[in-house]
This record gives sequence, structure tokens and C-alpha cells, in this order.
Amino acid sequence: MRMMRLLMIGSVLALAACSGEKGVRVLSKTGDGPDEFVVVPGKPLVQPENYAALPPPTPGGRNLSDQDPLADAVVALGGSAAARSNTSSVGRADTALINYTSRNGRQADIRRTVAAEDEAFRVKRGRFSNIRIVRQDRYNELYRRETLRSYDEWWRWRRAGVRTPAAPPGE
Repeated sequence: MRMMRLLMIGSVLALAACSGEKGVRVLSKTGDGPDEFVVVPGKPLVQPENYAALPPPTPGGRNLSDQDPLADAVVALGGSAAARSNTSSVGRADTALINYTSRNGRQADIRRTVAAEDEAFRVKRGRFSNIRIVRQDRYNELYRRETLRSYDEWWRWRRAGVRTPAAPPGE
């Protein structure tokens, strides 16, 4: 009986040890390992029809066998590869939208700024969140106060006298 009890406890502990959750919500850095998305295989080599018509090589320039994922995606969706030669260009349809959204100015390095502010927020809010007996979802724990509770907000607007056509799904 005692042996059976020890065996059950051991199997439960072994099973619990295998339940480590990895993924988007694990906020700790695991190291600077390789990035498998940086490696893009080249296009197959083809023999040109005329070697004399080839452009002269340019150091640091593009190769004919280099991948261009953006141009390939445009072609796959029915667009023209020639129209997508400059990856920083904006289409005519999107120019008005970009001009309107940047009418009050825009910050060129906004992504780095937001990432730095978010890192500072997580460090400030998560100082003692590492001290846990059981693994928890740290993402929800750190951002709990920043979440909009839709049902509470709906009631707040209802009490203020604003017509609200429908309630959000129950939480």
C-alpha cells in the first residue's frame, strides 16, 4: 500500500514537471538563440540566355537568385512585381490614409519607444511576480489593471444616460 502511494505521488510529480507552458505569454527572455525566420532559401539558379547582357556585379547589391518575399506576395495575390520594386513606396489608395493619420506629426522610432516603455512597465509591475509556488500566466497578471472590462463599461455608460443598443457578451 505504501509503495503504491509513493508510486502515485511520483507519477503526479513527474506529470506536473512536464506541464511547462512556453509561448507568447511567457515574458521572460530565454536567451539570444538563432532566429529561424531570418534564413530564407534562395531561388533556384537559372542559366541566362545571354551572358553578355548581364549587368555588371555590384558589391552588396541584389542577386537574381535572392528572394524578395514582398514582391513574391504581391505577385501571388495578382499584382505586378514591377509595381512593387520599391518596398518603401506607398500605393495611391493608402496615401490619403497615411497623410490623415500623421496630420499631427509622427514619431519615426515609435516601435522602439513603445517596446522600451512596455519593458519598463513589465519590470515595474512584475518585480515580485516571479515568487510563485505554482506557475501562472504572468501576462494576465501584469496587464490585469490595463484591461477594459466591457460589461462594467457598458453599465457605466447606461447609468450616465447614454443609449447603448446591446450588451457585450457576458464575462
